Amino acid sequence: MTIGNEKHAKEKRSRRNKQPIVDEKSPLLPTKGEEEHGFDEFNGASYTGAVFNLSTTIVGAGIMALPATMKVLGLVPGIALIIFMAFLTDASIDLLIRFSRAGKSLSYGGVMDDAFGSIGRMLLQVCVMVNNIGVLVVYMIIIGDVLSGTTSDGVHHTGVLQGWFGVHWWNGRFFVLLVTTLGVFAPLASLKRIDSLSYTSALSVALAVVFLVITAGITIFKLLNGSIMMPKLFPDIVDFTSAFNLFTVVPVLVTAYICHYNVHSIDNELEDNTKIKAVVRTSLILCSSVYVMTSLFGFLLFGDNTLDDVLANFDTNLGIPYSSLLNDAVRVSYAAHLMLVFPIVFFPLRLNLDGLLFPRKGALVADNLRFASITIGLIGVIFLGANFIPSIWDAFQFTGATAAVCVGFIFPSAITLGDRYGIATKKDKILCIFMIVLAVFSNVVAVYSDALALFKKNGPTTE
Repeated sequence: MTIGNEKHAKEKRSRRNKQPIVDEKSPLLPTKGEEEHGFDEFNGASYTGAVFNLSTTIVGAGIMALPATMKVLGLVPGIALIIFMAFLTDASIDLLIRFSRAGKSLSYGGVMDDAFGSIGRMLLQVCVMVNNIGVLVVYMIIIGDVLSGTTSDGVHHTGVLQGWFGVHWWNGRFFVLLVTTLGVFAPLASLKRIDSLSYTSALSVALAVVFLVITAGITIFKLLNGSIMMPKLFPDIVDFTSAFNLFTVVPVLVTAYICHYNVHSIDNELEDNTKIKAVVRTSLILCSSVYVMTSLFGFLLFGDNTLDDVLANFDTNLGIPYSSLLNDAVRVSYAAHLMLVFPIVFFPLRLNLDGLLFPRKGALVADNLRFASITIGLIGVIFLGANFIPSIWDAFQFTGATAAVCVGFIFPSAITLGDRYGIATKKDKILCIFMIVLAVFSNVVAVYSDALALFKKNGPTTE
């Protein structure tokens, strides 16, 4: 839900009797006046629709970078860390919901405003914007890689369209992303209620499962015929630098689970908002299962040749029957999945930017000019970013090492440690201290590692 368009007093409305929220300032749930402008009657989102929307928020592009984290960590620590991050995410969302209920706040920004004032609310808005723009840029990069190809370490990996039709101007990255933006992203991003995306979210989850099933099938087939080498189970630690580099994967895993910015939007539209915790846990179980299996089968299949974006690996002969057909099915299914995830992540981005720029304006959905202007501006920025940022690993580490950990762990922990309503237990506070220390330490390591790698890349050679 937007975190700027409602006044603090408005956010402390009672939620008793599970009545629909009716407020002329609410940007999500329509008032009668808004219904006259084109809204259909809306009686609340279903449990299933909420699970699909939250799962789609989680399972985005992060899944494509997870096999590469196995290359750094090894299978055993890598899978253990994926499961551990799911538990931490559940704990942080639970704390956020508890303090939202205590303060009767209807948005993440409302909780931050309640705890830290307008500075806290604005800081959250900026972090959500940085995180979501980074994630959406990653989506476009992957779609471009899949359809138009990518070059890694001097090797060009052919895109699906180039493989089918050869290299032409109309299947180049820029033109393909332009058509995708105008034909898919723009129409879906124009929807004004998040529950309107529940069907596309269900389809996107199904497409992610298709990707997983095909990858698992290929891996099992190659395991049975003995053509896959056993990958490393634990990381290779030979010196301080190699141990230090293990922490660079933490921001990638953090980014893969970030969904906190959509929890309130889904909660506010839920028909029975007492089920929000069940929605969160069901979504996390579903997504962590997909993450573990994707990491396992993806790394088993490609081993040390796993690329930062594992989809780019599906452009060579896999040594199995119908290799080319399966490669294309994997890549096309996941590109289509990301196209359907885009509007779910774009939804809170637009609301937060509006809240930051126009904190005293009315509901965004009631102002068509403002809605269209912000939508067009944001899509334009994301489109340009996708054409100039070369690697999803760079984008993931940047967003994960900055905004994502703040949204996912540091802010909920800070709210809990402040404990304005005296509802936090000793166990809660110990957990929050741990989350903050882990987040800050991994951030420092990841930023330092990225800066060092950039310096080595651009610095003078010794040859």
